[in-house]
Amino acid sequence: DDVVTVNTPAFAESVTEGDVRWEKAVGDTVAEDEVVCEIETDKTSVQVPAPAAGVIEALLVPDGGKVEGGTPLFKLRKTGAAPAKAKPAAAPPPPAAPEPVAAAAPPPAAAPIPTTMPPVPPVSTQPIDSKPVSAVKPAAAPAAAPPGEAVPSKGARSEHRVKMNRMRQRIAQRLKEAQNTCAMLTTFNEIDMSNIREMRAIHKDPFLKKHNLKLGFMSAFVKAAAFALQDQPVVNAVIDDTTKEIVYRDYVDISVAVATPRGLVVPVVRNVENMNFADIERAIYELGEKARKNELAIEDMDGGTFTISNGGVFGSLFGTPIINPPQSAILGMHAIFDRPVAVGGKIEVRPMMYVALTYDHRLIDGREAVTFLRKIKAAVEDPRVLLLDL
Repeated sequence: DDVVTVNTPAFAESVTEGDVRWEKAVGDTVAEDEVVCEIETDKTSVQVPAPAAGVIEALLVPDGGKVEGGTPLFKLRKTGAAPAKAKPAAAPPPPAAPEPVAAAAPPPAAAPIPTTMPPVPPVSTQPIDSKPVSAVKPAAAPAAAPPGEAVPSKGARSEHRVKMNRMRQRIAQRLKEAQNTCAMLTTFNEIDMSNIREMRAIHKDPFLKKHNLKLGFMSAFVKAAAFALQDQPVVNAVIDDTTKEIVYRDYVDISVAVATPRGLVVPVVRNVENMNFADIERAIYELGEKARKNELAIEDMDGGTFTISNGGVFGSLFGTPIINPPQSAILGMHAIFDRPVAVGGKIEVRPMMYVALTYDHRLIDGREAVTFLRKIKAAVEDPRVLLLDL
């Protein structure tokens, strides 16, 4: 018997169950490794492929049903055991009716040509019954819709409900937990992007040629954040509420917030303190591609000691980010706009960006937070600070 039962793959330790969304139906023919369904968990979506080519015999879980690791999902009959369920062949077209042969029918007799004018109808002597235009009734309205069908009225307002997916529910829960747990406070600063823009304009083409990657601003901020986290290790630390201890991390794993159609995900760039700009750009690009293709694994998002959120890609001028628990701080980047600023006692127009640091005031004092943000400002405005370790 070549009918196999495909089970739910094992989840990560932090995930216990997920919701099934079917891509195929009973009777569908699938190729090997073709996705049959997706299991949406709290953190990501897990694709379940067909182990071999064949035909879907049965779906063992309804669409939207909850499953745990090892739960039977569907039955697959391999193509080698029985021919795949082929689509019904199209019925052959009916034989064309023989066209009538014009010569078989006798031609109609020609009508005689009239030689006299037809009689003129008599003119009525009764007065014509005229009506004013206002008395003319409009034509009858079209037939009403059959009973049972709702006829939308002009300007009608409607609404509909959509079930929240698991990822959106988890995001809402975690953000509310952060608000309820952390004593969040936000400090702000602004960064002059002139030097980093000039550096990017000069070196972007050689950078692309050597590394096959575009040089963006994100790598500068990620590297500057790692530099500042090493200078202010308390921002990289976290409170363990169960033991009432402060956990200091000697490594820097930065979560980079990425917006996807399913919700916000935060894949982690690990050991940033040992990376250069090219390494960071490559890691961000690979994680972004995974996020766009919905291929992020749980391991790609586990951990993280600090988060950077870039609302500037959507044009945000100013904002206060919310901490990503169990971390203790988050940096919010914003859009770059030309603004008049005082430089050396003169007014100049410079490309400026507002940055915001939200931190857990239970652990981080204002002095450390402000010093940390100024360190990022210095490293982005003049990247030579990183080289000289100032």
